[in-house]
Amino acid sequence: MELRRGIDFVKRVDFRFSLFAKMNGLILLLFIPIIIVYTYSNSVAFKAIGKELQMSNIKQLSFLSSQIDSRIAQMMDFSIVFTKDPNIQKFNGLTLWGDRYDHMQTRFAVQEKMLLQSGVQNIWPVRYAVYSQQNKEVISNYNSKMKYNEEYLKKNLTGKWTYGFGDAVSPNEPKAFYWFYNDSFGSQGMLQGSSLVIEASFGPENIQNMLDTYKGDGQGDPFFYRKGENPILNRSAEKSVSSELIRYLDKQSLGDKMQRVVRLDNKKYLVSAVKSPQLNWHVVDAVPLDQILGTISFNRNLFYLSMVLLFILGISASILLYRNVQRPIKQLISGLQSVKRGDYSVRIHSNGQNEFSFLFQRFNEMSRQIKELIENVLNEKLRSREATLKQLQAQINPHFLYNCLGYIINMAQMKDEEAVVSMAYNLSAYYRYTTRMERQTASLAEETRLIVNYLDIQKLRNGRINYHIDIPEVMMSQLVPRLMLQPIVENAVIHGVGKSYTSGEIRISGEMSNGFCRIYIDDDGPGMKPDLQELLNDKMWEPLQEEMGCGLWNTNQRIIHLFGEHSFLSFTESPLGGFRTEIVWEIKAEDEHHPIPTSQGGQ
Repeated sequence: MELRRGIDFVKRVDFRFSLFAKMNGLILLLFIPIIIVYTYSNSVAFKAIGKELQMSNIKQLSFLSSQIDSRIAQMMDFSIVFTKDPNIQKFNGLTLWGDRYDHMQTRFAVQEKMLLQSGVQNIWPVRYAVYSQQNKEVISNYNSKMKYNEEYLKKNLTGKWTYGFGDAVSPNEPKAFYWFYNDSFGSQGMLQGSSLVIEASFGPENIQNMLDTYKGDGQGDPFFYRKGENPILNRSAEKSVSSELIRYLDKQSLGDKMQRVVRLDNKKYLVSAVKSPQLNWHVVDAVPLDQILGTISFNRNLFYLSMVLLFILGISASILLYRNVQRPIKQLISGLQSVKRGDYSVRIHSNGQNEFSFLFQRFNEMSRQIKELIENVLNEKLRSREATLKQLQAQINPHFLYNCLGYIINMAQMKDEEAVVSMAYNLSAYYRYTTRMERQTASLAEETRLIVNYLDIQKLRNGRINYHIDIPEVMMSQLVPRLMLQPIVENAVIHGVGKSYTSGEIRISGEMSNGFCRIYIDDDGPGMKPDLQELLNDKMWEPLQEEMGCGLWNTNQRIIHLFGEHSFLSFTESPLGGFRTEIVWEIKAEDEHHPIPTSQGGQ
């Protein structure tokens, strides 16, 4: 039975989760490969685009650096060629000077050529100055009041581009990039008394112009950097990001090219640096990866959001199917299981109007009809049992009456008036109780008084019989089936005491504990073998057979019917050495303490 219940439970659990779990599993199987494939392809595309972005950024920075170097090279080439210009040679005094007018024309011609070269491209304004060591004069296209300073030339005549002056002619003038060229062959760093020196310079604005143009075509934030110098930022640079990046670069060792992913201001940036060979500075660019790859990330997040929404929609459809299909089927199966267990009062209620509502109505009608049929059959069985009980009483009472009347006749002939009165009194009380059929139950106190009358009658007929009744007062108010004790006590008298010439003790005791009442009927007769006791106990739970006595079986069935399936008769060996019958029935908690007065007989 337990194994069958376990199998039924497993089947119910399997059905409960089969359809719902299969649908959700199918949804997962559909989504997981799509998400895995998309994630992989997105990762590959992300890496490819990131690599291409790095290469493109390096190429753009290299192009910007080459543009800067190209313009610087143009300045240097012009400076070298400019020293060979006749007007420059004339200005340096290699030819005889003419009058003052000729002198002014020469200076004007030199300035015109410098201004013309400087204004070729507005994005890269250039400043030139020509120093004549022989004449101690200087011509400049940016400062007409500039004076010759030979110490200044000696300090800066290095042949390399420098940032700022050695000793500035004008201390308030901002820093610029300077390069000095000496026309003396083989002696760039020396002045020979008649040297001609060309000074080429440009300000940081030129670099800013190039950086602004570069930034306008891209999405980075470029600047010109050299460790130990103030960087040259583009005009729309983010100061906080640039400052944080400069602090980072100050700790690094930069080569000709460098490219790294750096986190600045809680954002990832692709930092690239390319060295300018002419100036020995680095062009640095910081590209926000989130901004560059933002479209890809947005599309990826949009795809994941779509997958989540589709998954929620699929789960919602699965839940809807579960609620409208599987749950009604589950209710129907649960109802059938209850009917299978014998609970015919189960009803299935439906809130909606669909196909299952019709099935639920038919199920409820079927359950109601089955319950009515079973109740009718049960009532017929009860009426049959009552008829059997009355038939037993009608069969037993005449034989018992004949024996008692015979005893009275014998005692009357022997002039034993006391025995006649006692027998007549007990016999009258006994039959007054047994012939009242209006109620099928009686209190245990009434049943006990009947047993006292019966045992007193048997004691008058057989002087060996002694009895003792010990039932707690608290049990006397319990309602039990009428004539519950009489067949059992009679069985103890006839088959226990009556089959031995030495025995005669009958003891009736009771107890109430743990929600159960127990009554023990013991005798000191010959008893019964253990295997026969076990067989008798088994027969109490089997259908009534023709060869089986119906007194004990009928009493057991009446107890079960009145008190429930936890109530029964049981047969064991008695502590007196004979046979014990145990009556057990289940009680309600509120019925445990309702004693009523009673009287008990004795020996």
